[in-house]
Amino acid sequence: MPDPFTPLVLVHGGSFAGSCWDLVVTRLRGPVLAVDLPGRGVHPAPLDSLTIAAAAESVAADIDAAGFDDVVLVGHSLAGCSMPTTIGLLGDRVLHAVFVACTVPENGKSCLDTLPSEVKAMVREDIRTPVGVLDEASAKAFFGSDLDQEQFKWCRERMVPEGLDLVLEPVDLTPLRSPFPRTWVRTLRDAIIDPEDQLRYAENAGNCEIIDMDAGHMCMISKPAELATLLNELAASSRRSPA
Repeated sequence: MPDPFTPLVLVHGGSFAGSCWDLVVTRLRGPVLAVDLPGRGVHPAPLDSLTIAAAAESVAADIDAAGFDDVVLVGHSLAGCSMPTTIGLLGDRVLHAVFVACTVPENGKSCLDTLPSEVKAMVREDIRTPVGVLDEASAKAFFGSDLDQEQFKWCRERMVPEGLDLVLEPVDLTPLRSPFPRTWVRTLRDAIIDPEDQLRYAENAGNCEIIDMDAGHMCMISKPAELATLLNELAASSRRSPA
C-alpha cells in the first residue's frame, strides 16, 4: 500500500544546516528529508561555491538519492531564493511548495536588493568574504525574538558560517509560473523579515495561501508542533491526480 503522506523535503535558510529542522522532523508522520546545502553538514564545500544553481542541484540530487518521486518542497528564509530553480529542476514532481518566512525577490533581483540601504552598504564592503557564525547579540536580534533561553541556546548550537553568493545572485522566478499549489507561512513576530514584506514576497512567489503564525523567524524552533501539524496536513493532502 502506498504511503498516505507525500515526502516532505525541508530546505534550511542562511546561517543554518538541515539540523535546524530537528524539532519538526520528529513530529512529522510521513517520509521526510531535511537537506544540507553545500558548505555544511554532509556536503562540505567552500562557502563561495554555494550558488543558486548549486543549491538547487544539491537538493534535487538528495531527493533522488532518497528515492522520492513526488515531494512537498518546504523552504525557510534565504531558501526562497533557490526554491524557484529547484522547482524548475524537479518540475511536476513538486506537488506543493511551502515558503516559511522566505525572501523571494522580484524576478531578476537579488536578496541584497530587498535589504535596507545601510545593510546593503555593509554587505558590499565584504562582498566576497564568507560570513562567520553570527555573534550572540546579532543572533539574538535576528533569530531569537520569540525564543526562550533554552530554545536560543539550541538555536545557537546549530548555527554555521555562511557565504554571500545566495544573497548577491539575481533570482529567476520563471519556474513559479507553473500551476502548482503553494503555501506561505508568515511569521508575525519576525525580526529579520518583516511580516508586511512577506506579503510582497508571497506575491512574487505567486498564488500562495497565507498562513499566519504567531512566531519569530525561527518558527521551527519556537513553534515546532504547530509547523509540523501544518506540514503533516499538506503531506497528506498533496497527491498526484490519477491519469
